[in-house]
Amino acid sequence: MSSSKQAPLLSRDGVSLLLPFIIITSCFALWGFANDITGPLVKAFSKIFRMSVTEGALVQVAFYLGYFCMAFPAALFIQRYSYKAGVLLGLSLYAVGAAMFIPAQMAGFYYPFLAAYFIMTCGLSFLETSCNPYIYCMGPEESATRRLNLAQAFNPIGALAGMYVAMHFVQERLHPLDTAERALLSPEEFEQIKSDDLWVLIQPYIYIAAVLVAIIILVRLLKMPKAGDTRSSKKLSTALGELVRIKNYREGVIAQFFYVGAQVMCWTFIIQYGTHVFMSEGMDERSAEILSQKFNIAALICFTCSRFVCTWFLKYIAPGRLLSILGILAAIFSVGAIVMTDRSGVYCLVGISACMSLMFPTIYGIALRGLGDNVKFGSAGLIMSILGGSVFPPLQALVIDSGVTAGGLPSTNLSFAIPLICFIVITAYGTRAYRRTHSGETE
Repeated sequence: MSSSKQAPLLSRDGVSLLLPFIIITSCFALWGFANDITGPLVKAFSKIFRMSVTEGALVQVAFYLGYFCMAFPAALFIQRYSYKAGVLLGLSLYAVGAAMFIPAQMAGFYYPFLAAYFIMTCGLSFLETSCNPYIYCMGPEESATRRLNLAQAFNPIGALAGMYVAMHFVQERLHPLDTAERALLSPEEFEQIKSDDLWVLIQPYIYIAAVLVAIIILVRLLKMPKAGDTRSSKKLSTALGELVRIKNYREGVIAQFFYVGAQVMCWTFIIQYGTHVFMSEGMDERSAEILSQKFNIAALICFTCSRFVCTWFLKYIAPGRLLSILGILAAIFSVGAIVMTDRSGVYCLVGISACMSLMFPTIYGIALRGLGDNVKFGSAGLIMSILGGSVFPPLQALVIDSGVTAGGLPSTNLSFAIPLICFIVITAYGTRAYRRTHSGETE
C-alpha cells in the first residue's frame, strides 16, 4: 500500500496551492493539444506534399527534436530566474512557432513547417521543464507522484481537443482526392489543391497562437508561489555528475525515452494501421482515414478516463508496481496488434492507450524521488528523453514503407514490434523501481 495517501496533495506548510495548481495545470492541456493535433497530420502532410510515410514522419522528428534541444537550456533558465519565467518564455515560443505556420503556408514548401514545429516545441520544452517540477514541488514529496498524475490527467483533455480539431477541422476539410489520384494531377492542379489544403491545415495553429497570447497576459499578471523555486549556484556539470550516479534516476530517463517513443508511435500510426484494415474491408482511403481518426479519439478517451482511475489506484498501489502491471498489459495488447489483421488489432491499439495513461507522470515522479536541489536539472533530463518521440516513429515508418511481410502479416502490423520492445523496457523499470523502494535502496 502506498504511504502517499496520508500526505496532503495541494498544500505546503499549511498554505493552499489550489489556484496556482489550476493555472499551471492548464498548461498541461495546452501542450497536450499541440502533441495530439500533430500525430494525425503526419498522414495529412504525406498526402498534401505527395510524400512517403517516412518523409511525413519528419514532422515528428522536428517536433520532438525541439524538446531535446531546449530541455537543459530551460533548466538553466529557471535555475537562474523562476518557474514562472520559464512558463512565460515557453508560452511565448509556443505562440511564435504556431504563428510561423502562416509564412510556411505562403511559401508552400514542406521544410518551413518543420521549422515552425521545431520552434513551437522549443516552447513546449520550456513549459514541460518548468511545469512538471513546479507541480512536483506544490506539496510534500510523498504525494508528488499522485499530484503529477492529477495534473497530467488534464493533458489528454487537451489531446482530445487536438485530435477532434485534426479530424473535423483538418482531415474532413482536405480535398477528397486520395494519394493515388493526387499522383496523377498536373503540376498546376497539384499546386492549387496543395495551397488550399495547407490553408485548411494552418487555421487551428492561428487560433491557438491567439489563445496563447491571452494566457501569457494572464500568467504575467498573476502572483505565483515560490514553492520549490529557489535559486542555486550549483553548476550544470556538478548536478549532472550527481544525477548520473543515481541508478533510479538514470534508469528513469531511459524508461521515459522508450515510453514517449511508444506513445507517439501508437498515436501516430494507428491512422496507417486502421486505414490499411478498413481499406481491406472495401472502404475508400479518405473514409478509412477518418474512421481511423475516430478510433484514435476513442483511444484518447480511454487514456483520459484511465488516467483518473489510475491516479485513484495510486492511493493503494505503489507507483512502481502499478507501472509494471500496466506495462505488461500494454505489451499483451501490442502482440495483439501485431498478430491480428482485422478490426481486433485496432481495438488492441485502443487498449494500449488505456495502459499508457499512467506511464509518463509515474516514471517522472519515481525518477525525481530523492533528488533534492537537483530536481530542476533532473526534470530537464527527463524532458530531454522525450527525444524518443523523434527517434522511434521514423524507424516504425521505415518498416511500414518497406512492405515486408512475415507469416502473412503485413508490414503495418509487424511495425508494432517496436512499441512492444518499448513496453518491455518500461515494465522492467517499474519492477526494479518497486523492488528498490521495497528494499529501501536509493541508488
